[in-house]
Amino acid sequence: MQILVTNDDGYLARGLGTLARAAAQIGTVHVVAPDREQSATSHSLTLHNPLRVRRTDDGVCVVDGTPTDCVMLAIGDILEQRPDVVLSGVNHGANLGDDVLYSGTVAAAMEATILGIPAVAVSYAGRDIEGIGQWEEVLVRLLKQLVVREDFPQATLLNVNLPPVGPDLVAGVRVTTLGRRAYVESLTRARDPSGREYYWIGGGESRWWGGPDSDFRAVHSGYVSVTPLHMDLTNYRLLEGIARWDLAL
Repeated sequence: MQILVTNDDGYLARGLGTLARAAAQIGTVHVVAPDREQSATSHSLTLHNPLRVRRTDDGVCVVDGTPTDCVMLAIGDILEQRPDVVLSGVNHGANLGDDVLYSGTVAAAMEATILGIPAVAVSYAGRDIEGIGQWEEVLVRLLKQLVVREDFPQATLLNVNLPPVGPDLVAGVRVTTLGRRAYVESLTRARDPSGREYYWIGGGESRWWGGPDSDFRAVHSGYVSVTPLHMDLTNYRLLEGIARWDLAL
């Protein structure tokens, strides 16, 4: 099995190394990752600047672009053989609920899905980034159940979130839906030393809600969350209702 591993935290990220080592116990691993942190870049492409690739001494391909760029370049040119699966992560932080719309980690897996390749995005909800390496054996067992199978769903990626507990304390695995989240007071307005006004997005408080089967409830209860994300965003329940609006020009 040929496995492409990428991320959005950069090629030096601890989570990337952990995922690559776990994947190496399943198949042949090729790592193509950004040269720096690309968190919250979502599915952005680099269209107005050239992309450059360099290879490290240990064979990692480093791209000066986004996670989506990495997947496109890897599949389109860098790899000699089309990968059987794409793994993205392990992200340093959770990707739950509405996070998936912003996440570069999820976007990399989404790009692979668009290109017809099974993909899994993996994130760690804990703050102890140094402890991500402890999850290697858990990831091996989980990935063997997710990617080494013939019935992997079409046009769907799997979004996995590891709970903020030690691997030996995991309650189990739950298949979940996306929860919802809203940020409160996440916008800061201030002035720089020159007196010019600027804005900073981030921080604040996040508020979660969702049903008992939602991803954030599973993770906060100590479970590994596995959420199938479909590429078709159409709200089919509203098709007939909106058609009755009799829209015309």
